[in-house]
Amino acid sequence: MIYWSPQHRRAFAVLQYGLQSRAPVTLVSGEIGSGKTTLVQALLGEIEASLTIGLISNAQGGRGELLQWILNAYGLQSDQDSNNYIGLFQRFQDFLLAEYAADRRVVLIVDEAQNLSAEGLEEVRMLTNINSHKDELIQLVLVGQPELADIVRAPNMRQLAQRVSASFHLGPLDQETCAAYLTHRLKVAGGTGDEISRDAKDMIYKHTGGVPRLMNQLADFGMLYGWSDEVKQVGTKEIQDVLDDGVFFGDIAIGATS
Repeated sequence: MIYWSPQHRRAFAVLQYGLQSRAPVTLVSGEIGSGKTTLVQALLGEIEASLTIGLISNAQGGRGELLQWILNAYGLQSDQDSNNYIGLFQRFQDFLLAEYAADRRVVLIVDEAQNLSAEGLEEVRMLTNINSHKDELIQLVLVGQPELADIVRAPNMRQLAQRVSASFHLGPLDQETCAAYLTHRLKVAGGTGDEISRDAKDMIYKHTGGVPRLMNQLADFGMLYGWSDEVKQVGTKEIQDVLDDGVFFGDIAIGATS
């Protein structure tokens, strides 16, 4: 069961709006572990039958290689013409036209899109130029780390930026939301939510910066230490022991101090 913080709800609403409004490009950015991929999976779970979805993650490569990733996402790739960019492009264009004729909208979701070069992003952007004289045939959803937004804002990416009709940056959770998130996780696991004290939850927030993935890691270590110490509630002592033992590296990554 997903915990929906106010930020996650807003980000998900932006993704839904992007699809419903037929936005040429929708962009969602956020820190590592902030829940971006979870949002994408939730979106995939609510896709309308009239949409044809392709998902690629961590795609890299030069001209033509990215197009092969895209064709694979729709089950279109074969060895034929694998080195012929024009042939690959024509195959994809024919696919878009066939889906349009069948009254189906095509959506391409690119997860970890910050790994694409500027040239790769421009190649993806050019797919939105394929149209039926009145309608665009493909919508793009770009999801990635904060640097993705910086790349798109660069002067040489002006044409892509102009096509971004919906965007959201997913930041870390605040202290109160962090506590509520941890309580939720404990209840989903079958607990009461109080297996970790409020002071310990605040300490977890301090040393993770409110990043859900890091919060999960530190809380899990805290629960493990609490179990080994046979305590009924994990407190700040157990969390500090985890930090002192050096088994958690998240606070180093975010630059937190004790």
